[in-house]
Amino acid sequence: MELTIVIPVYNSEKTISPLVERLHDCLSALLFEVILVNDGSADQSGLVIDQLADRYPTVRAISLRRNFGEFNAVLCGLSYARGQFTAIIDDDFQNPPEAILTLLGAAQAGQYDVVYSRYATKQHHWFRNLGSQLVNALTTASLGKPRDLYLSSFKLIRREVVAEIVRYQGPYPYIDGLIFRVTRHVTSVEVPHLARSEGQSGYTARKLIGLFLNVFIGYSLWPVRLFTGLGLGILLLAGLSGLGLLIAGLAGGAGIAGWLVVSWLIVFGLGIQLVFLGVLGEYLGKLFMSQSGLPAFVVRSNKAGKTLQQL
Repeated sequence: MELTIVIPVYNSEKTISPLVERLHDCLSALLFEVILVNDGSADQSGLVIDQLADRYPTVRAISLRRNFGEFNAVLCGLSYARGQFTAIIDDDFQNPPEAILTLLGAAQAGQYDVVYSRYATKQHHWFRNLGSQLVNALTTASLGKPRDLYLSSFKLIRREVVAEIVRYQGPYPYIDGLIFRVTRHVTSVEVPHLARSEGQSGYTARKLIGLFLNVFIGYSLWPVRLFTGLGLGILLLAGLSGLGLLIAGLAGGAGIAGWLVVSWLIVFGLGIQLVFLGVLGEYLGKLFMSQSGLPAFVVRSNKAGKTLQQL
């Protein structure tokens, strides 16, 4: 299997069939499979992808029992992928299926593990563009991502990296965070970005906040270390001010006001507490990063085309 295409499906009953048809037209020269993961859609997307699995022997249709989120649906699809490369593409037709060949060519030419798409002009709503910029800035600080690399949802991943990603067992997967835990051999290529032909984006303020917190807390110990650094800074300030009070007292000047001593004790105690909580949080954070028992997804049905059933 040369190529796997994973598509998270959510309320896209009108676009998913034309997308699969275009994929079969433009990828006909390759041995490929298409994995459709219905993420608890409220429309007839589940029925449509089952019909596509009946129609195309290369299509696998998976429906989750409820809406787990885009990254969970992608992780589910990746766990079934068998291609040498796996492309992840949205179901809204904003990324032309033909662009998958551009990503594949870049990966093969440069032996890259991951190839991200980038856009000269993005056709997303301004709110989604703002959210993407905030998350990209956060991932640059917390994951060591190159500043000039845009983490788009449309990307191509080498099989060996996919095998490492699907080892994640927690309930809050962040695909790009998992990628940067595995490799830094990534690049990006420019591809077209089209306006949505149907429906509206599901990118809401609630999802943006959830993603921001997931990256901020779940994929880095940076928050804990931030407070540890703050505590050390307060301790340094308290030490310098205490030294100043001591020098003033030894110089035999006017008596030191009691409120200054009390204030110094409060600041010193606050610094000690923050450092202690930071060290404690470091241990708990490492435990949290390595231990989790909740599932990332639950499959309700798994229907494969005839060709996939035979393999």
